Amino acid sequence: MGRTREAGCVAAGVVIGAGACYCVYRLTWGRDENEKIWDDNEEDDEEESSDIVETGVQTGKGAKANAGVGAGARLQDESKVKAEVGMELQNGSDVKAEAHLGAQSGGGLEAKAKALFSTLKEQASAKASRGARLGTISGNRTLAPSLPCPGGRGGGCHPTRSGARSGSRASGKTKGRTRGKSTRTPATSWPVRRGKFNFPYKIDDILGASDLQKVLNILERSNDPFIQEIALVTLGNNAAYSFNQNAIRELGGLPIIAKLIKTKDPIIREKAYNALNNLSVNAENQGKIKTYISQVCDDTMICRLDSAVQMAGLRLLTNMTVTNHYQHLLSYSFPDFFALLFLGNYFTKIQIMKLIINFTENPAMTRELVSCKVPSELISLFNKEWDREILLNILTLFENINDNIKNEGLASSKKEFSRSSLFFLFKESGVCVKKIKALANHNDLVVKVKVLKVLTKL
Repeated sequence: MGRTREAGCVAAGVVIGAGACYCVYRLTWGRDENEKIWDDNEEDDEEESSDIVETGVQTGKGAKANAGVGAGARLQDESKVKAEVGMELQNGSDVKAEAHLGAQSGGGLEAKAKALFSTLKEQASAKASRGARLGTISGNRTLAPSLPCPGGRGGGCHPTRSGARSGSRASGKTKGRTRGKSTRTPATSWPVRRGKFNFPYKIDDILGASDLQKVLNILERSNDPFIQEIALVTLGNNAAYSFNQNAIRELGGLPIIAKLIKTKDPIIREKAYNALNNLSVNAENQGKIKTYISQVCDDTMICRLDSAVQMAGLRLLTNMTVTNHYQHLLSYSFPDFFALLFLGNYFTKIQIMKLIINFTENPAMTRELVSCKVPSELISLFNKEWDREILLNILTLFENINDNIKNEGLASSKKEFSRSSLFFLFKESGVCVKKIKALANHNDLVVKVKVLKVLTKL
């Protein structure tokens, strides 16, 4: 009976030792090197990793030795075992040795195991506290508390700028190579905020002419994107009021704001478009903004699809084409508009259709509009699966173009238009008419009424 109990204690010691070795491995050696942030932390982690690898090798040898010796070893004195378990563990081999000796002692095995794992827990917490030192970028750019977060609008054109995790994973450091501590900051596409600046106004303050002049001076002189963003949002909010639309123009603010649409920072471009969009409600301001409309159109077409910058640019173009005065400046972009109508998401489709409808309400733009090339997949917008707003807009677009073709007498000039043109898709192919007739039984009463109105004009 004594030998059976002794063999059981040896087996228990081996199991506890293996468990302790696995815990040490998971807490130290198994750390993911991708979580290293700065070069100085990488050097510390590499030194610790090399020490742990050596310890792990010694641990493996100690496990084999303990497994062989444990079967024939004499029982150790219990007081000596308790003293060893209470000591702070220095490496993996010590952990397994103490666990093995605790198993051989026979008495108080559960208490010794608890003491062993308590010590391991203390070592793990100490290790975690050493590894929690993350470098921070001195040039963090953070938004003011009252500013809306731009990351949640239309596709997220605004990359997150977190100082603790910026641009360190591309370092690609080779193991075993000694390098000095680097003082470089992570590479970014645009300047980051440096230092602090107390903006004199809140972004939702309604300002007078003198205060608007101060904001324009700050915007003109500052190269800090953070300050530029707050100034543009402040000006955009004030431009929602008609009296300030005139004041900003008279203070020379339009060129100052428009200059920032050339920046590479997508946030600044978006805020500049929003400010110009509010200012463009004023007819006199439109006469000034028309100088930049081609640049806005080109940037809107080439920027990231469905991004916040693209949506802001489309809103500005829509406002600028409400009247017929400046529509001819954008006629070269008709194929791009229809391509974007097909490729964009729901919100982009809605906005681009509002823009195209502005052109369809001007009979003088009809010939250029119907002669442009459009994707044949555009016909899918007449499917009943789309919601009310999409269907009403596409039906309005078709109705306006059909009316203009009749009024301008273009039906007799169908040989001028190619098979890939909007004229052929809407007028000659007959597919649109079939799709519209299929919508006559739509569940939405408003859509059904609109369909019947269009069909009566065919």
